[in-house]
Amino acid sequence: MSKKEQIRGTVSFDQLVETKYGKAGVKARERFEKQAKHFIISEILKDARKEANMTQEQLAEKVGTKKSYISRLENGNCDVQLSTLYRIFEFGLGKKVNLSIE
Repeated sequence: MSKKEQIRGTVSFDQLVETKYGKAGVKARERFEKQAKHFIISEILKDARKEANMTQEQLAEKVGTKKSYISRLENGNCDVQLSTLYRIFEFGLGKKVNLSIE
């Protein structure tokens, strides 16, 4: 069965990810999961900033960083330290951050 046929036959997101990127621990799967997490954080950040009616520049100034850094975060193009993430969301955007480890 070809990869396309396997993908068409999937019934859940988890099964799709495993079919396309491999089981947990496989390098391609790890790369995908890292990119997915960056994408999620970037979308949450963009939405929160827009909801606060702030520009990237205004947010950067408020939290003591550069606009280019906020832009890279919103585009999912850089890692962020947890302390910086808290500072951006809690101090910069007035949001509460909760961390869950499962």
